[in-house]
Amino acid sequence: MAEERLQRALARAGFGSRRACEELIVQGKVRVNGRVATLGDKVEASRDRVELGGVAVNLDPSIRYYALNKPAGVLTTMHDQRGRPDIRPFLPKEGPRVFPVGRLDRDTEGLLLLTNDGALGERLLHPRFQVDKEYLAEVQGRPTPKHLARIRAGVELEDGPARARSVRIVDARRDRGQLALVMTEGRKREVRRLLAAVGLPVARLVRVRIGPLRLGRLRPGEVRALTSEEVLALGATAAKAERVARRAPPADR
Repeated sequence: MAEERLQRALARAGFGSRRACEELIVQGKVRVNGRVATLGDKVEASRDRVELGGVAVNLDPSIRYYALNKPAGVLTTMHDQRGRPDIRPFLPKEGPRVFPVGRLDRDTEGLLLLTNDGALGERLLHPRFQVDKEYLAEVQGRPTPKHLARIRAGVELEDGPARARSVRIVDARRDRGQLALVMTEGRKREVRRLLAAVGLPVARLVRVRIGPLRLGRLRPGEVRALTSEEVLALGATAAKAERVARRAPPADR
């Protein structure tokens, strides 16, 4: 890939108009290979490290980021040997091929990040980095403070302990309720198994947030491109999580 002016590369990558990117450079908010950039700088996306506001940004024009609201009944896979519905019909039809970051089980709905940025996907997904994933769960039974205490303290599942980083009651009635939970690992059906273990079987489960990225008003089956602000926020979250993971001692399981 040939060199190009920094402001053009930033604009092409979606970080504003060329004029707006020039302003970012003039304000000293852009670094190239560790030094404050100037308007005369040229960069090569595959070679140079560019940071915006302290966050490394990917200027490769083939990199894409999307949010999908996965409907219930759809598998998070590109092909199912049994012919069950998969996510292929919901992927963008134009541009480079993208892949889901992590999985939601067939009956779980909500936010999936789709990208071909493998490095970012790994940092957001790996349990070692402890990136928040928030869920809204409709449960059978009335949730109580005792349930919340057990969910926070954790329960022992067949593949190890499971606990929520945080949990709160959204709604509680005689025979049903809603909980908002924040998890950090994302093992197979972990939320469902955790809630079942404390006596609150899940009737419906929706993921509403991954780190700073929120589902918002995206309807089931809809997909949209992330804004440059959302991409920067995800990058900042991943970078912070990586720094914390490097400082943390190995976790006992």
